[in-house]
Amino acid sequence: MPATVPFAATDIANTPSSPACSPADPAGASQLDIAGELLSLLRDTTTEPRPDAQLEALTLAVAADLPVLLWGEPGIGKTAALTQLAESLDLPLTTVIASVHEPSDFSGLPVLGDDPAVQGVPMAPPDWAVRLVRAGRGLLFLDELSTAPPAVQAALLRLVLERRIGALQLPPGVRIVAAANPRSSAADGWELSPPLANRFVHLQWTHDHEVVVRGLGGTWPRASLPRLDAQALPAAVEHARRAVCGFLAARPTLVHRLPSSETRRGGPWPSPRSWDMTLSLIAFATAAGSSREVLSLLVRGTVGDGPALELLAGMDRMDLPDPEDLLADPAGAVLPERGDLRQAALDAVVAAVRKRPEKSRWDAAWALLVRALETGAPDLLVVPATTLATLRQEDWDVPASIERLAGVVTVSRRADRAADRAAARTAVPVQAGR
Repeated sequence: MPATVPFAATDIANTPSSPACSPADPAGASQLDIAGELLSLLRDTTTEPRPDAQLEALTLAVAADLPVLLWGEPGIGKTAALTQLAESLDLPLTTVIASVHEPSDFSGLPVLGDDPAVQGVPMAPPDWAVRLVRAGRGLLFLDELSTAPPAVQAALLRLVLERRIGALQLPPGVRIVAAANPRSSAADGWELSPPLANRFVHLQWTHDHEVVVRGLGGTWPRASLPRLDAQALPAAVEHARRAVCGFLAARPTLVHRLPSSETRRGGPWPSPRSWDMTLSLIAFATAAGSSREVLSLLVRGTVGDGPALELLAGMDRMDLPDPEDLLADPAGAVLPERGDLRQAALDAVVAAVRKRPEKSRWDAAWALLVRALETGAPDLLVVPATTLATLRQEDWDVPASIERLAGVVTVSRRADRAADRAAARTAVPVQAGR
């Protein structure tokens, strides 16, 4: 029987050398070094200015020094957004996973002194809090908030509102942002307690297809603090106070309204605290010249959808031009661009004429409708023109400007009658089928 040793020796000789025996790379780098270089190239990304409403809302709330809570499904990019925000603001990022900490980690650890009966038992803060105080500034990121049990959530109340951990006070330069997954997609998730939820500005974090594609290509949106107009600060504060106080004076039941369901209690809802945050955010958004979309995200994130939509509608009406000013100078009147606001302004003018019907005011209102016809959609004039015509008194001459509007009203009425006939024809087969 042939010996097997020569075969084994030949097999080993023909086997590729192991990495430990392989010759060194010509450049002197190991495979791990080359892999590290590849990883570095993959992580080498840049940023660009790009309109992003949710990112602008986040930076505006951070600038206002209000705690923010980002809600989003796992993997949506909440942590990456916070990391990029900290880098762009040059703030040291401290990440704390709330669900893996004990309540004492946020309320302070008891430490016995020399004489507890005289000196008491001080509550020592954790090391990450000490580092934030030493730095004097930073971004504290509380991740996985919805997986923190109720006892930990209770311990977080003082940290989020008062910025205090045990006997340690966080400096004003520290901002707090948290992230959470909906309970349906959180690992062993809990609903947020109402006291904790009411301390945050809640922002729904979603992905934008174009942003993700461009970001994977190496360019992400740049997170930067809003540019506030220093000259507009007093007017912004006055505008915010007038908006919130005027709204709550008309809707006193919305000053404090705790939702009835547990899920909604874990989100934004109206309270004196959340209205105070709303006032601050309106002032910041006004001073920064933010869009209505950004303002809507922020207000809905503090007091909830219903109260926020009512407030925003009230702010739109508050910004409408005075109908008396429009009647005083119809030729030079500047009407709102948005259709709903223009319609409201014209309706207010007609209501002003009805309240004090005079021939000169009636003529001015017609002149204003002609002005609106020249600068906007004609269909917005149908209702105010029809209503204004009914206010004519017997001794008032019909102004020539009515002729320019007659065609608009006639066409609209014909369109309405045609729509009614089409609807009637559609309804006949249905009735026959019964």
